[in-house]
Amino acid sequence: MARGRAGEKEEGSLEKHIGLLKLAQTLSFLLIFMAGIIIGLAASSHIDRYFNSLPQMLSSSSSSANLQTIPDYSNCTVIHRDCSNDDDDEYGKAAEKKKPKIRDCWSVDGFVRPENVSHRMRDEELFWRASMVPVKEEYPYDRVPKVAFMFLTRGPLPMLPLWEKFFRGNEKYLSVYVHTPPGYYMNVSSDSPFYNRQVPSQKVAWGSPLLTDAEKRLLANALLDFSNERFVLLSESCVPVYNFTTVYSYLINSAYSFVDSYDEPTRYGRGRYSRKMLPDIKLHHWRKGSQWFEVNRRIAIYIISDSKYYSLFKKFCRPACYPDEHYIPTLLNMFHGSVNANRSVTWVDWSIGGPHPATYAADNITEGFLQSIRKNETECLYNEEPTSLCFLFARKFAPSALAPLMNLSSTVLGF
Repeated sequence: MARGRAGEKEEGSLEKHIGLLKLAQTLSFLLIFMAGIIIGLAASSHIDRYFNSLPQMLSSSSSSANLQTIPDYSNCTVIHRDCSNDDDDEYGKAAEKKKPKIRDCWSVDGFVRPENVSHRMRDEELFWRASMVPVKEEYPYDRVPKVAFMFLTRGPLPMLPLWEKFFRGNEKYLSVYVHTPPGYYMNVSSDSPFYNRQVPSQKVAWGSPLLTDAEKRLLANALLDFSNERFVLLSESCVPVYNFTTVYSYLINSAYSFVDSYDEPTRYGRGRYSRKMLPDIKLHHWRKGSQWFEVNRRIAIYIISDSKYYSLFKKFCRPACYPDEHYIPTLLNMFHGSVNANRSVTWVDWSIGGPHPATYAADNITEGFLQSIRKNETECLYNEEPTSLCFLFARKFAPSALAPLMNLSSTVLGF
C-alpha cells in the first residue's frame, strides 16, 4: 500500500516537471519570437533610412564629380562668355572689370548670334561646333542674311579708315572677323565695326599649311553666326572698289561661289601634285587658284568640315607646293564644281612676274586707274549672264594709298 502511494507520488512529480519544461520551452519560443520581431523592425528602419538618403548621397557625389569634369557655364557657353571679366584677355592686355551681363543661356538669339568672337575652343572643337547644320529649313527668327568680311592680316590694317567708311550705315548686313598674329591688339574705337572682332589666332607662315589653317579658322568663327550667308577672305592690302549696296547685292543674289580654280599644265600647277595623294586625289582633280576666295554658307561648312583631304595636303603639299593656292580650288573642283564661278572677285595684278603681285602706292591712285578695275575690259559671267562688273575688291595697296583712296571714295567708288 505504501509502495502504491509512493509510485503515484513519483508519477505526479514527473508530470509536474514535464509541464514546467513545456512552459519553459513555450516561454523560450515567445522570447525568441519577440527578439526576432524587434531585430526585424530595427533592421527595417535602418534600411529605410539608407535608401531614403541614397538619392541625396548620389546627388552630392554627382555634384562633386561635375565640379571637376564640367566647365563653368555661368556665362551661358564658352562662345557667349563675357571675356571682359577675365583678369587678362587673350592678347595679354589687362581687361577692364565690368559687371557680368545677364543673359538667357537657352535663348535662340544667344545661340545664333554670338555677341563676342572671343572663346577658348581649340580648332577641333571650333570646327565641330561650326559644322552644325539645322535639319529644319525654316528659321525661328527673322533672319537677315549677312556678308562676313574676314581679314587675314600680318598686323595693322592700314586701310581700316576706308573700310569703316565703306561699312558705315550697313552694320545690319555685315559681320567682321580679323585674324592677326597672336599677341597683336587692334586699337580701334568702340563704335568701329572692327571693335572686339579679333578671333582667337595662331601663328601663320606664308606658303605653309598654317596659312590655310588660318583661313579655315576665320571661316569657322564666321559660321558661328547663323545669319552669315556669304564669306569673303581679304588681306590688309585689300580695298573695296564699289559701295556696300552693290557688293552686298552682288554676293547675296549670286547662285555661285567665287573661287579661282583652274588647271595649270606647268611645273607651277600640275608640277606641284604629289602621287602620294593617290588614290583619293588624282592628277585630273588638281587645281590652282588665288587664295582670296568668296563662298556661300554651304561651301564654307563643307570646307571647315573636311579633314580627309586636308590631311593629305598638310602631308604632301609642301614648298614648292602651297596649300593656300591648291587646297580649296582642288576640293571644290572635286565636289562642288557646278556651283563655283571659277573666278575671284578680288582684282590683282600679276603682270610684273615673280611670286608676289604688284603693289600700288599713292602715286598710282587715280580716277582712271580705279575705273579700269571697276570696268574691266574682259567680260565675265554673273549667274550665267555676261557682265563687265567682275571685281568687287582689289589688292595690293600700300599704306600710302589710303589718302588718295579716301579722297576718291565718294566720287569714284560710290561711298
